[in-house]
Amino acid sequence: MCLAVPGKVLEIWDKDGTRMAFVDFGGVVKEVCLQFVPNIEVDDYAVVHVGFALQQLDEHSALETLALFQRMGEIEMEFGDPWARAAKDSGQEVRP
Repeated sequence: MCLAVPGKVLEIWDKDGTRMAFVDFGGVVKEVCLQFVPNIEVDDYAVVHVGFALQQLDEHSALETLALFQRMGEIEMEFGDPWARAAKDSGQEVRP
């Protein structure tokens, strides 16, 4: 399942004329395109889907949603190692 996941903007830069950022999704940091949310700044939260920030979100709602996704295991499903997950699901030992 592909989720739109809230994350905190850590750093913003310009890459070939495109506004980009590093965004923290509860401990997982990914590169994200900010073109759809031009007013977002460092320390703001954004809802991100497939590498694109789609809208700004308030901190309370973002943290509440991230906590819910963590409890449901969705953060691991969205950002975890798919090979390790497949090995675990097949009963094989997964080494760190």
